[in-house]
Amino acid sequence: MEHAILGVVGILIVVGVAAFASRLGVAAPLILVVVGIVCSFIPGVPEIDFISPEIILAFVLPPILYSNAVTVPLVDFRRNLKAITGLSVLLVIISALASGAFLYWLLPDLSLPAAIALGAVISPPDAVAATAIGKKLGLPPRLVTLLEGEGLVNDASALVLLRSAVALTAATAEFKPWEVAGDFVYAVAAAIAIGLVVGYVTVWARSRLNDAVLTTNISFAVPFVAFIPAEEINASGVLAVVVAGLYTGHRSATMFSAQDRISERTNWRTAQFVLENGVFLLMGVELKTLVQQVQMAHLGVWHAIWVGLVTTLLLVVVRGMFIVPLIAVLRKDQRRAAQVGPYLDSALERLDLMDAGTERATERSTRVRRFISRKRADADFLTSEGLSWRGGVVLAWSGMRGVVTLAAAQSLPQDLPYRAELVLVAFTVAIVTLLGQGLTLPVVIRWLGVVGSDRSVDRAELAGLYQEMATIGLATLDNPGLRRDNGEPFDADVVERVREDSLMMGEAVAERSGDDEHRPHEQRRELRLRVLQAERAAFLDARATGTYSSRILERAQRMLDLEESRLMQLDGEHGHH
Repeated sequence: MEHAILGVVGILIVVGVAAFASRLGVAAPLILVVVGIVCSFIPGVPEIDFISPEIILAFVLPPILYSNAVTVPLVDFRRNLKAITGLSVLLVIISALASGAFLYWLLPDLSLPAAIALGAVISPPDAVAATAIGKKLGLPPRLVTLLEGEGLVNDASALVLLRSAVALTAATAEFKPWEVAGDFVYAVAAAIAIGLVVGYVTVWARSRLNDAVLTTNISFAVPFVAFIPAEEINASGVLAVVVAGLYTGHRSATMFSAQDRISERTNWRTAQFVLENGVFLLMGVELKTLVQQVQMAHLGVWHAIWVGLVTTLLLVVVRGMFIVPLIAVLRKDQRRAAQVGPYLDSALERLDLMDAGTERATERSTRVRRFISRKRADADFLTSEGLSWRGGVVLAWSGMRGVVTLAAAQSLPQDLPYRAELVLVAFTVAIVTLLGQGLTLPVVIRWLGVVGSDRSVDRAELAGLYQEMATIGLATLDNPGLRRDNGEPFDADVVERVREDSLMMGEAVAERSGDDEHRPHEQRRELRLRVLQAERAAFLDARATGTYSSRILERAQRMLDLEESRLMQLDGEHGHH
Protein backbone atom coordinates (compact mmCIF):
# COMPACT_ATOMS: atom_id res chain seq x y z
CA MET A 1 0.00 0.00 0.00
CA GLU A 2 2.91 2.33 0.76
CA HIS A 3 4.21 1.99 -2.81
CA ALA A 4 0.74 2.75 -4.19
CA ILE A 5 0.53 5.91 -2.08
CA LEU A 6 4.01 6.97 -3.21
CA GLY A 7 2.96 6.37 -6.83
CA VAL A 8 -0.14 8.54 -6.48
CA VAL A 9 1.82 11.29 -4.73
CA GLY A 10 4.47 11.09 -7.45
CA ILE A 11 1.89 11.58 -10.23
CA LEU A 12 0.36 14.54 -8.39
CA ILE A 13 3.82 16.11 -7.97
CA VAL A 14 4.60 15.57 -11.67
CA VAL A 15 1.33 17.20 -12.78
CA GLY A 16 1.70 20.07 -10.32
CA VAL A 17 5.30 20.77 -11.29
CA ALA A 18 4.48 20.60 -15.02
CA ALA A 19 1.68 23.14 -14.59
CA PHE A 20 3.93 25.40 -12.49
CA ALA A 21 6.89 25.02 -14.87
CA SER A 22 4.88 26.22 -17.88
CA ARG A 23 4.11 29.48 -16.06
CA LEU A 24 7.68 29.85 -14.81
CA GLY A 25 9.14 29.21 -18.27
CA VAL A 26 11.44 26.41 -17.05
CA ALA A 27 11.46 22.84 -18.39
CA ALA A 28 9.61 20.54 -15.98
CA PRO A 29 12.38 17.87 -15.79
CA LEU A 30 14.77 20.41 -14.28
CA ILE A 31 12.35 21.35 -11.48
CA LEU A 32 11.40 17.70 -10.88
CA VAL A 33 15.03 16.73 -10.21
CA VAL A 34 15.30 19.48 -7.59
CA VAL A 35 11.91 18.58 -6.07
CA GLY A 36 12.99 14.93 -5.87
CA ILE A 37 16.23 15.84 -4.07
CA VAL A 38 14.36 18.06 -1.59
CA CYS A 39 11.69 15.40 -0.96
CA SER A 40 14.31 12.74 -0.19
CA PHE A 41 15.66 14.85 2.71
CA ILE A 42 12.27 15.68 4.25
CA PRO A 43 11.96 13.92 7.66
CA GLY A 44 9.40 11.13 7.63
CA VAL A 45 9.54 10.53 3.89
CA PRO A 46 10.25 6.79 3.40
CA GLU A 47 13.59 5.94 1.87
CA ILE A 48 13.25 4.77 -1.73
CA ASP A 49 15.62 2.03 -2.84
CA PHE A 50 16.99 2.01 -6.36
CA ILE A 51 14.54 0.88 -9.00
CA SER A 52 15.97 -2.14 -10.80
CA PRO A 53 17.84 -0.94 -13.91
CA GLU A 54 16.15 -3.75 -15.88
CA ILE A 55 12.78 -2.10 -15.17
CA ILE A 56 14.00 1.26 -16.50
CA LEU A 57 15.81 -0.15 -19.54
CA ALA A 58 13.24 -2.79 -20.50
CA PHE A 59 9.89 -1.32 -19.39
CA VAL A 60 10.27 2.48 -19.24
CA LEU A 61 12.79 3.35 -21.97
CA PRO A 62 11.10 1.50 -24.91
CA PRO A 63 7.72 3.30 -24.64
CA ILE A 64 9.46 6.67 -24.16
CA LEU A 65 11.58 6.17 -27.29
CA TYR A 66 8.64 4.79 -29.29
CA SER A 67 6.36 7.72 -28.41
CA ASN A 68 9.09 10.14 -29.52
CA ALA A 69 9.91 8.21 -32.71
CA VAL A 70 6.27 8.08 -33.86
CA THR A 71 6.08 11.88 -33.88
CA VAL A 72 9.38 12.51 -35.73
CA PRO A 73 8.66 12.95 -39.47
CA LEU A 74 10.67 10.40 -41.42
CA VAL A 75 11.54 12.99 -44.07
CA ASP A 76 13.16 15.22 -41.41
CA PHE A 77 15.06 12.24 -40.01
CA ARG A 78 16.30 11.32 -43.50
CA ARG A 79 17.38 14.87 -44.37
CA ASN A 80 19.38 15.12 -41.14
CA LEU A 81 20.71 11.56 -41.18
CA LYS A 82 24.36 12.60 -41.53
CA ALA A 83 24.24 14.96 -38.54
CA ILE A 84 22.12 12.60 -36.42
CA THR A 85 24.48 9.69 -37.13
CA GLY A 86 27.48 11.81 -36.22
CA LEU A 87 25.94 12.98 -32.95
CA SER A 88 24.38 9.70 -31.88
CA VAL A 89 27.07 7.22 -32.95
CA LEU A 90 30.42 8.87 -33.55
CA LEU A 91 30.16 11.42 -30.73
CA VAL A 92 28.95 8.74 -28.28
CA ILE A 93 31.94 6.53 -29.08
CA ILE A 94 34.41 9.44 -28.85
CA SER A 95 32.86 10.64 -25.56
CA ALA A 96 32.93 7.13 -24.08
CA LEU A 97 36.56 6.54 -25.05
CA ALA A 98 37.72 9.99 -23.89
CA SER A 99 35.96 9.88 -20.51
CA GLY A 100 36.90 6.20 -20.09
CA ALA A 101 40.58 6.94 -20.66
CA PHE A 102 40.40 9.82 -18.19
CA LEU A 103 38.79 7.64 -15.49
CA TYR A 104 41.28 4.83 -16.17
CA TRP A 105 44.11 7.31 -15.56
CA LEU A 106 42.43 8.78 -12.47
CA LEU A 107 41.37 5.53 -10.70
CA PRO A 108 44.30 3.08 -10.61
CA ASP A 109 42.34 -0.06 -9.63
CA LEU A 110 39.90 0.35 -12.54
CA SER A 111 40.52 -1.70 -15.69
CA LEU A 112 40.30 0.00 -19.09
CA PRO A 113 37.16 -1.93 -20.21
CA ALA A 114 35.44 -1.01 -16.92
CA ALA A 115 36.39 2.64 -17.38
CA ILE A 116 35.03 2.60 -20.95
CA ALA A 117 31.86 0.97 -19.60
CA LEU A 118 31.29 3.98 -17.34
CA GLY A 119 32.21 6.24 -20.27
CA ALA A 120 29.42 4.59 -22.28
CA VAL A 121 27.04 5.19 -19.36
CA ILE A 122 27.64 8.95 -19.26
CA SER A 123 28.07 9.53 -23.01
CA PRO A 124 24.44 9.73 -24.36
CA PRO A 125 22.60 13.04 -23.79
CA ASP A 126 18.88 12.95 -23.03
CA ALA A 127 16.91 15.13 -25.43
CA VAL A 128 13.79 15.50 -23.23
CA ALA A 129 14.86 18.63 -21.35
CA ALA A 130 16.65 20.19 -24.33
CA THR A 131 13.72 19.80 -26.73
CA ALA A 132 11.28 21.01 -24.08
CA ILE A 133 13.34 24.19 -23.71
CA GLY A 134 13.87 24.48 -27.47
CA LYS A 135 10.20 24.22 -28.36
CA LYS A 136 9.20 26.64 -25.60
CA LEU A 137 11.71 29.27 -26.77
CA GLY A 138 11.06 28.66 -30.47
CA LEU A 139 14.32 27.15 -31.68
CA PRO A 140 14.66 26.56 -35.44
CA PRO A 141 12.87 23.32 -36.38
CA ARG A 142 16.07 21.76 -37.71
CA LEU A 143 17.84 22.19 -34.37
CA VAL A 144 14.93 20.55 -32.57
CA THR A 145 14.98 17.68 -35.08
CA LEU A 146 18.71 17.15 -34.52
CA LEU A 147 18.23 17.03 -30.74
CA GLU A 148 15.28 14.64 -31.04
CA GLY A 149 17.09 12.41 -33.53
CA GLU A 150 20.23 12.33 -31.39
CA GLY A 151 18.18 11.42 -28.31
CA LEU A 152 16.46 8.59 -30.17
CA VAL A 153 19.55 6.85 -31.54
CA ASN A 154 22.37 7.62 -29.09
CA ASP A 155 20.85 5.41 -26.38
CA ALA A 156 21.28 2.42 -28.68
CA SER A 157 24.93 3.30 -29.39
CA ALA A 158 25.71 3.78 -25.70
CA LEU A 159 23.98 0.60 -24.52
CA VAL A 160 25.64 -1.57 -27.20
CA LEU A 161 29.02 -0.09 -26.28
CA LEU A 162 28.27 -0.64 -22.58
CA ARG A 163 27.38 -4.29 -23.20
CA SER A 164 30.61 -4.89 -25.11
CA ALA A 165 32.72 -3.16 -22.44
CA VAL A 166 31.07 -5.10 -19.59
CA ALA A 167 31.66 -8.36 -21.47
CA LEU A 168 35.35 -7.45 -21.78
CA THR A 169 35.64 -6.79 -18.03
CA ALA A 170 34.61 -10.41 -17.36
CA ALA A 171 36.69 -11.89 -20.19
CA THR A 172 40.24 -13.09 -19.78
CA ALA A 173 41.11 -12.91 -23.50
CA GLU A 174 42.90 -9.91 -24.94
CA PHE A 175 41.01 -6.93 -26.29
CA LYS A 176 40.24 -7.20 -30.02
CA PRO A 177 38.83 -3.97 -31.46
CA TRP A 178 37.57 -5.61 -34.67
CA GLU A 179 35.46 -8.06 -32.66
CA VAL A 180 33.83 -5.21 -30.74
CA ALA A 181 33.24 -3.35 -34.03
CA GLY A 182 31.73 -6.49 -35.56
CA ASP A 183 29.38 -6.90 -32.60
CA PHE A 184 28.35 -3.24 -32.92
CA VAL A 185 27.56 -3.56 -36.64
CA TYR A 186 25.59 -6.77 -36.03
CA ALA A 187 23.61 -5.22 -33.18
CA VAL A 188 22.66 -2.23 -35.35
CA ALA A 189 21.84 -4.18 -38.53
CA ALA A 190 19.77 -6.82 -36.73
CA ALA A 191 17.90 -4.13 -34.77
CA ILE A 192 16.98 -2.23 -37.95
CA ALA A 193 15.71 -5.45 -39.57
CA ILE A 194 13.61 -6.40 -36.53
CA GLY A 195 12.24 -2.86 -36.19
CA LEU A 196 11.13 -2.79 -39.84
CA VAL A 197 9.47 -6.22 -39.60
CA VAL A 198 7.66 -5.35 -36.37
CA GLY A 199 6.59 -1.98 -37.77
CA TYR A 200 5.28 -3.50 -40.99
CA VAL A 201 3.39 -6.37 -39.30
CA THR A 202 1.82 -4.26 -36.53
CA VAL A 203 0.79 -1.45 -38.90
CA TRP A 204 -0.82 -4.01 -41.22
CA ALA A 205 -2.63 -5.73 -38.33
CA ARG A 206 -3.85 -2.46 -36.83
CA SER A 207 -5.11 -1.20 -40.19
CA ARG A 208 -7.45 -4.21 -40.35
CA LEU A 209 -9.15 -3.26 -37.06
CA ASN A 210 -11.99 -0.78 -37.17
CA ASP A 211 -11.72 0.25 -33.54
CA ALA A 212 -9.55 3.10 -32.21
CA VAL A 213 -9.40 1.54 -28.73
CA LEU A 214 -8.08 -1.77 -30.08
CA THR A 215 -5.49 -0.16 -32.36
CA THR A 216 -4.23 2.09 -29.55
CA ASN A 217 -3.93 -0.87 -27.20
CA ILE A 218 -1.86 -2.74 -29.78
CA SER A 219 0.35 0.34 -30.15
CA PHE A 220 1.18 0.12 -26.43
CA ALA A 221 2.58 -3.37 -27.07
CA VAL A 222 4.64 -2.44 -30.16
CA PRO A 223 7.71 -1.09 -28.25
CA PHE A 224 8.03 -4.35 -26.32
CA VAL A 225 7.31 -6.53 -29.37
CA ALA A 226 10.31 -4.84 -31.02
CA PHE A 227 12.53 -4.64 -27.92
CA ILE A 228 12.31 -8.20 -26.54
CA PRO A 229 13.26 -10.26 -29.64
CA ALA A 230 16.08 -7.82 -30.50
CA GLU A 231 17.55 -8.21 -27.02
CA GLU A 232 17.17 -11.99 -27.19
CA ILE A 233 19.46 -12.18 -30.22
CA ASN A 234 21.94 -9.64 -28.74
CA ALA A 235 20.85 -6.84 -31.04
CA SER A 236 20.00 -3.32 -29.90
CA GLY A 237 16.48 -3.42 -28.47
CA VAL A 238 16.14 0.34 -28.21
CA LEU A 239 17.19 0.87 -31.83
CA ALA A 240 14.60 -1.72 -32.93
CA VAL A 241 11.98 0.28 -31.01
CA VAL A 242 13.04 3.53 -32.69
CA VAL A 243 12.91 1.99 -36.19
CA ALA A 244 9.46 0.50 -35.51
CA GLY A 245 8.27 3.90 -34.25
CA LEU A 246 9.61 5.80 -37.26
CA TYR A 247 8.00 3.31 -39.65
CA THR A 248 4.67 3.44 -37.80
CA GLY A 249 4.61 7.23 -37.72
CA HIS A 250 5.37 7.41 -41.45
CA ARG A 251 2.70 4.88 -42.45
CA SER A 252 -0.02 6.06 -40.06
CA ALA A 253 -1.20 8.77 -42.47
CA THR A 254 -2.17 6.17 -45.09
CA MET A 255 -2.97 3.07 -43.02
CA PHE A 256 -4.92 4.39 -40.00
CA SER A 257 -8.19 6.27 -39.70
CA ALA A 258 -8.34 9.83 -38.39
CA GLN A 259 -9.96 8.62 -35.18
CA ASP A 260 -7.17 6.04 -34.71
CA ARG A 261 -4.55 8.77 -35.03
CA ILE A 262 -6.34 11.16 -32.65
CA SER A 263 -6.82 8.43 -30.04
CA GLU A 264 -3.24 7.16 -30.31
CA ARG A 265 -1.74 10.64 -30.17
CA THR A 266 -3.68 11.56 -27.02
CA ASN A 267 -2.98 8.32 -25.17
CA TRP A 268 0.71 8.26 -26.05
CA ARG A 269 1.19 11.88 -25.02
CA THR A 270 -0.26 11.00 -21.62
CA ALA A 271 1.92 7.90 -21.19
CA GLN A 272 5.02 9.76 -22.38
CA PHE A 273 4.35 12.64 -19.98
CA VAL A 274 4.04 10.36 -16.94
CA LEU A 275 7.03 8.15 -17.79
CA GLU A 276 9.48 10.90 -18.75
CA ASN A 277 8.72 13.25 -15.90
CA GLY A 278 8.31 10.44 -13.39
CA VAL A 279 11.84 9.20 -14.09
CA PHE A 280 13.31 12.67 -13.52
CA LEU A 281 11.49 12.91 -10.18
CA LEU A 282 12.80 9.46 -9.25
CA MET A 283 16.28 10.59 -10.27
CA GLY A 284 16.28 13.29 -7.60
CA VAL A 285 14.71 11.08 -4.93
CA GLU A 286 17.34 8.34 -5.33
CA LEU A 287 20.30 10.66 -4.80
CA LYS A 288 20.13 10.44 -0.99
CA THR A 289 20.16 6.61 -1.10
CA LEU A 290 23.15 6.66 -3.43
CA VAL A 291 25.12 9.00 -1.14
CA GLN A 292 24.44 6.68 1.80
CA GLN A 293 25.67 3.67 -0.20
CA VAL A 294 28.91 5.46 -1.05
CA GLN A 295 29.41 6.32 2.63
CA MET A 296 28.78 2.70 3.65
CA ALA A 297 31.35 1.56 1.10
CA HIS A 298 33.88 3.82 2.87
CA LEU A 299 34.51 5.81 -0.26
CA GLY A 300 34.73 9.55 -0.44
CA VAL A 301 31.44 11.16 -1.44
CA TRP A 302 33.08 14.49 -2.20
CA HIS A 303 35.85 12.76 -4.10
CA ALA A 304 33.27 11.03 -6.32
CA ILE A 305 31.43 14.32 -6.85
CA TRP A 306 34.73 16.03 -7.75
CA VAL A 307 35.48 13.27 -10.29
CA GLY A 308 31.96 13.72 -11.69
CA LEU A 309 32.43 17.48 -12.06
CA VAL A 310 35.76 17.13 -13.86
CA THR A 311 34.32 14.40 -16.11
CA THR A 312 31.37 16.66 -16.90
CA LEU A 313 33.75 19.41 -17.97
CA LEU A 314 35.59 16.92 -20.19
CA LEU A 315 32.34 15.79 -21.84
CA VAL A 316 31.29 19.40 -22.50
CA VAL A 317 34.68 20.14 -24.13
CA VAL A 318 34.56 16.95 -26.25
CA ARG A 319 31.04 17.78 -27.45
CA GLY A 320 32.02 21.34 -28.29
CA MET A 321 35.10 20.20 -30.23
CA PHE A 322 32.98 17.68 -32.17
CA ILE A 323 30.32 20.25 -33.07
CA VAL A 324 32.85 22.55 -34.80
CA PRO A 325 33.71 20.20 -37.72
CA LEU A 326 30.09 18.96 -37.81
CA ILE A 327 28.80 22.48 -38.47
CA ALA A 328 31.55 22.97 -41.08
CA VAL A 329 30.40 19.82 -42.90
CA LEU A 330 26.73 20.88 -42.74
CA ARG A 331 27.55 24.35 -44.09
CA LYS A 332 29.51 22.74 -46.93
CA ASP A 333 26.41 20.64 -47.71
CA GLN A 334 24.37 23.85 -47.69
CA ARG A 335 26.64 25.48 -50.28
CA ARG A 336 26.58 22.35 -52.45
CA ALA A 337 22.76 22.25 -52.25
CA ALA A 338 22.56 25.87 -53.43
CA GLN A 339 24.75 25.00 -56.42
CA VAL A 340 22.85 21.86 -57.42
CA GLY A 341 19.40 23.49 -57.22
CA PRO A 342 19.45 25.12 -60.71
CA TYR A 343 20.55 21.83 -62.32
CA LEU A 344 17.57 20.05 -60.75
CA ASP A 345 15.26 22.83 -61.96
CA SER A 346 16.51 22.42 -65.52
CA ALA A 347 16.02 18.64 -65.28
CA LEU A 348 12.39 19.18 -64.28
CA GLU A 349 11.92 21.63 -67.16
CA ARG A 350 13.29 19.07 -69.65
CA LEU A 351 10.83 16.50 -68.29
CA ASP A 352 7.98 18.96 -68.92
CA LEU A 353 9.03 19.27 -72.59
CA MET A 354 9.34 15.53 -73.15
CA ASP A 355 6.50 13.59 -74.73
CA ALA A 356 6.17 10.40 -72.71
CA GLY A 357 4.23 8.53 -75.41
CA THR A 358 3.40 5.07 -74.05
CA GLU A 359 1.78 4.42 -70.70
CA ARG A 360 4.91 2.65 -69.45
CA ALA A 361 7.03 5.64 -70.42
CA THR A 362 4.58 7.92 -68.60
CA GLU A 363 4.93 5.87 -65.41
CA ARG A 364 8.72 5.98 -65.69
CA SER A 365 8.62 9.74 -66.27
CA THR A 366 6.39 10.16 -63.20
CA ARG A 367 8.83 8.19 -61.02
CA VAL A 368 11.78 10.22 -62.30
CA ARG A 369 9.88 13.46 -61.71
CA ARG A 370 9.03 12.42 -58.16
CA PHE A 371 12.67 11.51 -57.49
CA ILE A 372 14.03 14.81 -58.86
CA SER A 373 11.32 16.82 -57.07
CA ARG A 374 12.30 15.16 -53.79
CA LYS A 375 15.96 16.00 -54.42
CA ARG A 376 14.96 19.59 -55.22
CA ALA A 377 12.96 19.81 -51.98
CA ASP A 378 15.94 18.40 -50.06
CA ALA A 379 18.19 21.05 -51.65
CA ASP A 380 15.71 23.79 -50.71
CA PHE A 381 15.64 22.47 -47.14
CA LEU A 382 19.43 22.45 -46.82
CA THR A 383 19.70 25.91 -48.36
CA SER A 384 16.98 27.60 -46.31
CA GLU A 385 17.53 25.81 -42.99
CA GLY A 386 21.30 25.71 -42.74
CA LEU A 387 22.89 25.80 -39.29
CA SER A 388 24.99 28.81 -38.32
CA TRP A 389 27.70 28.87 -35.66
CA ARG A 390 25.05 30.22 -33.26
CA GLY A 391 23.00 27.08 -33.79
CA GLY A 392 26.16 25.06 -33.28
CA VAL A 393 26.73 26.67 -29.88
CA VAL A 394 23.16 25.82 -28.84
CA LEU A 395 23.69 22.25 -30.05
CA ALA A 396 26.97 22.01 -28.13
CA TRP A 397 25.36 23.30 -24.92
CA SER A 398 22.41 20.88 -25.16
CA GLY A 399 24.25 17.78 -23.92
CA MET A 400 22.15 17.15 -20.79
CA ARG A 401 22.28 13.59 -19.47
CA GLY A 402 19.24 11.87 -17.99
CA VAL A 403 17.23 8.65 -17.92
CA VAL A 404 19.60 6.25 -19.69
CA THR A 405 22.63 7.43 -17.75
CA LEU A 406 20.90 6.70 -14.44
CA ALA A 407 19.58 3.28 -15.40
CA ALA A 408 22.74 2.16 -17.18
CA ALA A 409 24.92 3.24 -14.24
CA GLN A 410 22.97 0.97 -11.92
CA SER A 411 23.41 -1.95 -14.32
CA LEU A 412 27.20 -1.93 -13.87
CA PRO A 413 28.51 -5.27 -12.48
CA GLN A 414 28.37 -5.57 -8.69
CA ASP A 415 31.98 -6.75 -8.42
CA LEU A 416 33.34 -3.72 -10.27
CA PRO A 417 35.95 -1.75 -8.28
CA TYR A 418 34.62 1.63 -7.08
CA ARG A 419 31.12 0.60 -8.24
CA ALA A 420 29.18 2.77 -5.75
CA GLU A 421 31.52 5.68 -6.42
CA LEU A 422 31.19 5.24 -10.20
CA VAL A 423 27.39 5.28 -9.95
CA LEU A 424 27.62 8.53 -7.98
CA VAL A 425 29.97 9.91 -10.66
CA ALA A 426 27.33 9.11 -13.29
CA PHE A 427 24.59 10.72 -11.17
CA THR A 428 26.76 13.80 -10.70
CA VAL A 429 27.28 14.13 -14.46
CA ALA A 430 23.54 13.75 -15.08
CA ILE A 431 22.40 16.22 -12.42
CA VAL A 432 25.10 18.83 -13.13
CA THR A 433 24.40 18.80 -16.88
CA LEU A 434 20.64 18.82 -16.35
CA LEU A 435 20.63 21.73 -13.92
CA GLY A 436 23.77 23.56 -15.10
CA GLN A 437 23.21 23.41 -18.86
CA GLY A 438 19.42 23.09 -18.64
CA LEU A 439 18.91 26.25 -16.59
CA THR A 440 21.43 28.28 -18.62
CA LEU A 441 20.38 27.05 -22.08
CA PRO A 442 17.53 29.61 -22.36
CA VAL A 443 20.02 32.37 -21.49
CA VAL A 444 22.45 31.08 -24.14
CA ILE A 445 19.67 30.94 -26.76
CA ARG A 446 18.52 34.50 -26.01
CA TRP A 447 22.08 35.83 -25.82
CA LEU A 448 22.94 34.36 -29.22
CA GLY A 449 19.69 35.60 -30.73
CA VAL A 450 18.73 32.19 -32.13
CA VAL A 451 15.11 32.32 -33.28
CA GLY A 452 12.78 29.79 -34.81
CA SER A 453 10.70 29.90 -37.95
CA ASP A 454 8.64 32.99 -38.83
CA ARG A 455 4.98 32.43 -37.99
CA SER A 456 3.73 34.52 -40.90
CA VAL A 457 5.90 32.49 -43.30
CA ASP A 458 4.58 29.26 -41.77
CA ARG A 459 0.99 30.46 -42.21
CA ALA A 460 1.64 31.39 -45.83
CA GLU A 461 3.20 27.96 -46.45
CA LEU A 462 0.20 26.27 -44.80
CA ALA A 463 -2.14 28.32 -46.99
CA GLY A 464 -0.25 27.25 -50.10
CA LEU A 465 -0.41 23.58 -49.13
CA TYR A 466 -4.10 23.76 -48.31
CA GLN A 467 -4.82 25.57 -51.56
CA GLU A 468 -3.06 22.79 -53.47
CA MET A 469 -5.04 20.13 -51.59
CA ALA A 470 -8.32 22.00 -52.01
CA THR A 471 -7.81 22.40 -55.78
CA ILE A 472 -7.40 18.65 -56.21
CA GLY A 473 -10.26 17.97 -53.79
CA LEU A 474 -12.66 20.30 -55.63
CA ALA A 475 -11.77 18.67 -58.93
CA THR A 476 -13.55 15.58 -57.57
CA LEU A 477 -16.82 17.52 -57.57
CA ASP A 478 -16.40 18.39 -61.28
CA ASN A 479 -16.02 14.76 -62.32
CA PRO A 480 -18.97 13.95 -64.61
CA GLY A 481 -18.88 10.33 -63.44
CA LEU A 482 -19.32 11.27 -59.77
CA ARG A 483 -21.69 8.77 -58.12
CA ARG A 484 -22.68 7.65 -54.64
CA ASP A 485 -21.58 4.25 -53.32
CA ASN A 486 -24.93 2.79 -54.42
CA GLY A 487 -24.47 4.11 -57.99
CA GLU A 488 -26.98 6.98 -57.75
CA PRO A 489 -25.91 10.57 -58.56
CA PHE A 490 -25.45 13.16 -55.82
CA ASP A 491 -28.06 15.92 -55.48
CA ALA A 492 -26.87 19.14 -57.13
CA ASP A 493 -27.54 21.26 -54.01
CA VAL A 494 -25.51 18.83 -51.89
CA VAL A 495 -22.57 19.12 -54.29
CA GLU A 496 -22.72 22.92 -54.12
CA ARG A 497 -22.87 22.93 -50.31
CA VAL A 498 -19.80 20.70 -50.14
CA ARG A 499 -18.06 23.00 -52.64
CA GLU A 500 -18.89 26.05 -50.50
CA ASP A 501 -17.62 24.33 -47.34
CA SER A 502 -14.33 23.43 -49.04
CA LEU A 503 -13.85 26.93 -50.45
CA MET A 504 -14.70 28.50 -47.10
CA MET A 505 -12.09 26.38 -45.29
CA GLY A 506 -9.46 27.19 -47.93
CA GLU A 507 -10.18 30.92 -47.67
CA ALA A 508 -10.02 30.74 -43.88
CA VAL A 509 -6.60 29.08 -43.96
CA ALA A 510 -5.29 31.57 -46.55
CA GLU A 511 -6.68 34.43 -44.48
CA ARG A 512 -4.49 33.46 -41.54
CA SER A 513 -1.40 34.60 -43.46
CA GLY A 514 -2.70 38.16 -43.70
CA ASP A 515 -2.46 40.95 -41.16
CA ASP A 516 -6.00 42.37 -41.27
CA GLU A 517 -7.57 42.11 -37.82
CA HIS A 518 -11.08 42.27 -39.28
CA ARG A 519 -10.83 39.24 -41.56
CA PRO A 520 -14.33 37.78 -42.09
CA HIS A 521 -13.24 34.17 -41.77
CA GLU A 522 -11.32 34.92 -38.59
CA GLN A 523 -14.52 36.49 -37.26
CA ARG A 524 -16.44 33.43 -38.40
CA ARG A 525 -14.00 31.14 -36.59
CA GLU A 526 -14.25 33.20 -33.41
CA LEU A 527 -18.04 33.34 -33.63
CA ARG A 528 -18.29 29.60 -34.33
CA LEU A 529 -16.23 28.93 -31.19
CA ARG A 530 -18.68 31.08 -29.21
CA VAL A 531 -21.55 29.04 -30.63
CA LEU A 532 -19.71 25.84 -29.71
CA GLN A 533 -19.39 27.08 -26.14
CA ALA A 534 -23.16 27.58 -26.00
CA GLU A 535 -23.75 24.18 -27.60
CA ARG A 536 -21.41 22.59 -25.05
CA ALA A 537 -23.33 24.27 -22.21
CA ALA A 538 -26.58 22.84 -23.62
CA PHE A 539 -24.92 19.44 -23.89
CA LEU A 540 -23.86 19.59 -20.23
CA ASP A 541 -27.42 20.51 -19.22
CA ALA A 542 -28.78 17.58 -21.22
CA ARG A 543 -26.26 15.24 -19.62
CA ALA A 544 -27.16 16.52 -16.13
CA THR A 545 -30.89 15.96 -16.66
CA GLY A 546 -30.37 12.48 -18.11
CA THR A 547 -32.89 13.09 -20.90
CA TYR A 548 -30.75 11.35 -23.52
CA SER A 549 -29.01 7.98 -23.46
CA SER A 550 -25.32 7.89 -22.57
CA ARG A 551 -24.30 6.51 -25.98
CA ILE A 552 -25.99 9.46 -27.75
CA LEU A 553 -24.36 11.90 -25.33
CA GLU A 554 -20.95 10.35 -26.01
CA ARG A 555 -21.38 10.71 -29.79
CA ALA A 556 -22.52 14.32 -29.39
CA GLN A 557 -19.51 15.16 -27.23
CA ARG A 558 -17.15 13.58 -29.75
CA MET A 559 -18.71 15.70 -32.53
CA LEU A 560 -18.26 18.87 -30.47
CA ASP A 561 -14.63 17.95 -29.69
CA LEU A 562 -13.76 17.24 -33.33
CA GLU A 563 -15.36 20.49 -34.50
CA GLU A 564 -13.57 22.55 -31.84
CA SER A 565 -10.28 20.81 -32.65
CA ARG A 566 -10.73 21.56 -36.36
CA LEU A 567 -11.34 25.26 -35.68
CA MET A 568 -8.41 25.51 -33.28
CA GLN A 569 -6.10 23.93 -35.87
CA LEU A 570 -6.68 26.94 -38.16
CA ASP A 571 -4.19 28.76 -35.97
CA GLY A 572 -1.98 26.82 -33.58
CA GLU A 573 -1.01 29.96 -31.64
CA HIS A 574 -4.56 30.51 -30.36
CA GLY A 575 -5.31 29.13 -26.95
CA HIS A 576 -8.57 27.59 -25.83
CA HIS A 577 -11.38 30.07 -25.51
